[in-house]
Amino acid sequence: MVSEAHKDLAGLMRGHGILPTQQRMMLAKVLFEQNGHFSADQLMRQVNGDSDRVSKATVYNTLGLFARQGLLREIIVDPTRVFYCTNTEPHHHLYNIDTGELQDIETDSLVISDLPALPEGTVADGVDVIIRVRNDSDVN
Repeated sequence: MVSEAHKDLAGLMRGHGILPTQQRMMLAKVLFEQNGHFSADQLMRQVNGDSDRVSKATVYNTLGLFARQGLLREIIVDPTRVFYCTNTEPHHHLYNIDTGELQDIETDSLVISDLPALPEGTVADGVDVIIRVRNDSDVN
């Protein structure tokens, strides 16, 4: 018997034009049951545990597919760190460089008053702000 949660995930994927394969379902289950921010390596460790059920290539390909199809947001915090965010509503992020923690910031917490002139023939599709912080070494 197929659970309701399984049906919901499969329906969510189909609604975004994604074929719900067994491996995609395994990844989606972890992503959408926990909600939050995941790197590809974190997701792979959680899905695989002590066994290699899903390859690294499958994890990266699936995360890319989910992001392109609007199920996730890709957050590039620096050239070597990419997170995938399950919250697809407009929002910004706070990234702690020392701990690697990424937190959501609601859009109404940050006011952006002016955008630069856009190139001719383009329109703004969104604004993503990442505020990078470090731990204060003076705090005891």
